[in-house]
Amino acid sequence: MEYSIQVLARLSGTTTRTLRWYDQIGLLKPSRTAESGHRYYGPAEVDRLQDILYYRALGVGLSQIKACLDDPAFDRLAALRSHLAALEAERARLDGLIRSVKDTIRAQERDEIMNDEQKFEVFKQRAVAWNEDTYGREIRARYGDAPVDEAHAAVMGLTQSQYREWSRLGGEIQRRLEAAVQSALSPESGAGQEIAALHRQWLTAAGGPYDPAKHRGLAELYVADPRFTAYYDRDVPGCARFLRDAVAHWAR
Repeated sequence: MEYSIQVLARLSGTTTRTLRWYDQIGLLKPSRTAESGHRYYGPAEVDRLQDILYYRALGVGLSQIKACLDDPAFDRLAALRSHLAALEAERARLDGLIRSVKDTIRAQERDEIMNDEQKFEVFKQRAVAWNEDTYGREIRARYGDAPVDEAHAAVMGLTQSQYREWSRLGGEIQRRLEAAVQSALSPESGAGQEIAALHRQWLTAAGGPYDPAKHRGLAELYVADPRFTAYYDRDVPGCARFLRDAVAHWAR
């Protein structure tokens, strides 16, 4: 079956302007263009648009999507499974937040005191579930089950103040990464050293031992896996690569 650009835009929930832009940047070319200039799309293009929209829903940038889809080694089934895992993790995150808000409302309505551990338990559960569902397969394949399970248990064992510090460190790393990339600093600079040290501190904040080789291996995943890259590059492209290079240089 073949669709005109207007029909495909309507079916996919996008706009003809978006589809023309995708054509212009080489992300989604029509199967043919009529003499009139009208674009038409076939089954292969429909599948590719579906893949694009899945990646966009997960916050992946257009240039990264194009690189993934154009890679000869691209495995659509594996990508779909990754999308499903990420979406299920997001659903679990939202379900946890909804439960937390409902518990808070009930406590407020009954004039009950909700202890701090109850308030923060859902956030710890969310962090562990999101990490497992999004990256668990890759991390377990690389490091084994025991270190991953120990890291998750350590997060769940964090006190309220420890969890706040762990979360603060994560936000501080992201802010420094974005500032360094926007200022065109080198990962081998003093700023890169500070970011690598903060990242090491963040990794060990939950009580896990520090292993430079594992640190470098984990940082390498930030560039090798588009989901990691999308997380760090969500506002400023280049942050994942900067972090990888800084850790590779300073984690010795």
